Amino acid sequence: MASAAEQMASNLSWGTFGKAKELQSRILFTVGMLIVYRMGTYIPVPGIDAAGLARFAEDLQQGVGGILSMFTGGAISRMAIFALGIMPYISASIIVQLMTAMVPQLEQLKKEGDAGRKKINQYTRYGTVLLAAFQAYGLSKGIESQAGLVAHPGFLSFQLPAIFTLVGGTMFLMWLGEQITARGIGNGISLIIFVGIIAQLPSALVRFFSQGREGIIPVPVILGVMVMIVAVIAFIVFMERALRKLHIQYPKRQVGMKVYGGETSHLPIKLNPAGVIPPIFASALLLLPTTISTFSGTQTSPIMNTILAYFGPGQPLYFVFFVAMIVFFSYFYTANVSFKTDEVADNLKKQNGFVPGIRPGKKTEEYLDYVVARILVLGSAYLAAVCLFPAILRYQLSIPFYFGGTSLLIVVSVTMDTITQVQSHLLAHQYEDLIEKSKLGGKGRAKSKAKARGRGRR
Repeated sequence: MASAAEQMASNLSWGTFGKAKELQSRILFTVGMLIVYRMGTYIPVPGIDAAGLARFAEDLQQGVGGILSMFTGGAISRMAIFALGIMPYISASIIVQLMTAMVPQLEQLKKEGDAGRKKINQYTRYGTVLLAAFQAYGLSKGIESQAGLVAHPGFLSFQLPAIFTLVGGTMFLMWLGEQITARGIGNGISLIIFVGIIAQLPSALVRFFSQGREGIIPVPVILGVMVMIVAVIAFIVFMERALRKLHIQYPKRQVGMKVYGGETSHLPIKLNPAGVIPPIFASALLLLPTTISTFSGTQTSPIMNTILAYFGPGQPLYFVFFVAMIVFFSYFYTANVSFKTDEVADNLKKQNGFVPGIRPGKKTEEYLDYVVARILVLGSAYLAAVCLFPAILRYQLSIPFYFGGTSLLIVVSVTMDTITQVQSHLLAHQYEDLIEKSKLGGKGRAKSKAKARGRGRR
């Protein structure tokens, strides 16, 4: 039987949306910020030969350049001010979260509430600046090594201004994502990546179908890819909605002559509590050496050549490492961020709730750890399959542009999360309307009763 919230959600309409002014302002703010981001992907770094860079980027679209272009919304192919995208911030977040789990001082900061979280966020920003500066130097150095791409080569004439511009672009994107999360709708960082992927789809589809017309890609392959994309999207939606419901019991208590409590409820645990974070984190780590090698030209060191020979896109060890990182971050992010079993067990204990047959407190925490660990076997396997299957097919069928399960997973998951947040805001608005109507109704009944008493006295 549907709950009251589900019944109300089914009754949501455009009329309800028209009355939710706060939600409309949040959506408009989000759209405005994302437009600003897209405009920034077309503003080039000073001193770049745009025509030469376009030809260079076109040659890279079939390989690593397609992956980099996906995560930066095409900014890296234009060497725009947002060429580094949001990936340095994501990489810094990975490092800080790993250190938080290993360094006692950072773990203590994490337990200090808002003040500790603000301090950790500050460390993340410092790490973002350092990583962005390192990547910006490598990117500017690599671009400079390509003949004819830079008008005035040199550290002071090109590299230093490019480093400041690219680092500033990444920091602005980080601020933009935080503003969208706080004042808009949805997760700002995820939406920035989402918009970058969506922006690349039209040109990719045009290129895909034109190559089919020219006979470069066989028609059965085109049909197979389209069927695969639809099937993968349906599979992602099904798995993202999958839940494991734990039975929760609340004890009865007697107050005077009345008995309270005794209700039963469910604790929902998603099959994939970490969402799209594990693939994004894994991709961020894998893109670091490929970014350097792509733009370093002939200056690539023998060590980097060896790494790319074994861990480059399409290599068996690349897929193995990708799967291992997805599984690791699925467990790590779930345990440290998205579903903390110690906090859940403590909250249940404070609310006098318990899992039948399990003692509250430490035993409940251990039981939740056991359940979540088993769920994540399926959850991490699902993420790995969705991210790897299209990529393996792409390399096997020699499709000459980038598409992958990671991009599909991000698009579908971010869309579902954003729609869920919109529905939550609409539900909250409906509840506020009901409360206001009940208050007004109460005042109206009170006034009518007062008038009736006045007439009775007369």
